Amino acid sequence: METENLPPAGFTYMGRNFSDLSINDNSSSAFSDCNSDRSGEFPSASSGSRQLWIACAGAGDDYSDDLIRQLVSNLNSPSIEEQKQAAMEIRLLAKNKPENRLKIARAGAIKPLISLLSSSDLQLQEYGVTAILNLSLCDENKDHITSSGAIKPLVRALKTGTPTARENAACALLRLSQIEENKVLIGRSGAIPPLVDLLENGNFRGKKDASTALYSLCSAKENKIRAVEAGIMKPLIELMSDFGSNMVDKSAYVLSLLVSVAEARAAVVEEGGIPVLVEIVEVGSKTQKEIAAAILLQLCEDSVVYRTLVAREGAIPPLVALSQSGTSRAKKKAETLIALLRQPRSGNAAAKDFV
Repeated sequence: METENLPPAGFTYMGRNFSDLSINDNSSSAFSDCNSDRSGEFPSASSGSRQLWIACAGAGDDYSDDLIRQLVSNLNSPSIEEQKQAAMEIRLLAKNKPENRLKIARAGAIKPLISLLSSSDLQLQEYGVTAILNLSLCDENKDHITSSGAIKPLVRALKTGTPTARENAACALLRLSQIEENKVLIGRSGAIPPLVDLLENGNFRGKKDASTALYSLCSAKENKIRAVEAGIMKPLIELMSDFGSNMVDKSAYVLSLLVSVAEARAAVVEEGGIPVLVEIVEVGSKTQKEIAAAILLQLCEDSVVYRTLVAREGAIPPLVALSQSGTSRAKKKAETLIALLRQPRSGNAAAKDFV
């Protein structure tokens, strides 16, 4: 697997360090946490079910273990309603009591839960997806979930599930992608196109969850190419251009990973990204200005044509302002980019870039 080799300085996000393309120590705050499910406490659950769960949550270890084993057994019931009830209870137990996540996995829940991900009953599928997500929050469960064959069914749920199932599948895949060797496996299982679709067409939570998963997966070079081929640049540029979307930072951080490959740089230009990036340098927040300058610098370092386009867009005045008032890293990037833009641009060199 080929993943991006990034410098050891700079901010840390999900165990990875960045300094050059990614901007500051607080970048992880740009992304949703993708923690346990956020879809409520199941008002449709029966009174007896809720009492059972409350009893389990407060009971001693022996009783709680017995109940967990019974719920796992019920996952294999021929009754869909009984399966739903069991999956719902397991989902709640794993959501509210972190110590239960390992207990539930050790009781054999993972494989039957994965089988629910292929159910034609969308509610049952959703409960299964979210139970897997909650179990994946325990690091000791991640290898077991992966080795039990969860990735492809999670990708299927990401494509075909309810909005909540799609969002929680994205979060579960993010958690599994924290094991480095899983990044390419998830990409090769077809996760990138539906994540791009969720980024473009999901609700706000869906967009956040998709951007977070894509940020993690796109540290692998081949996933960057997949993301570009799946059309990621259009929604990224659209979200970056909409300052009311609350997605400018998130989209920019994903783009900062992608522009290390030539295909992404070409797609930025083709989708009209240069005017958007220049506008961010001019009117964005300090963080947004810094990351936009870093992306523009990546575009311009090896391309006379892109330098010409950036200069013609009026980038030099806001870059000069950034070089005087930005953060220390923003100043350095702005100064380097200004020097590139002011270099003589010969017609022959520019023409060569188009070939």
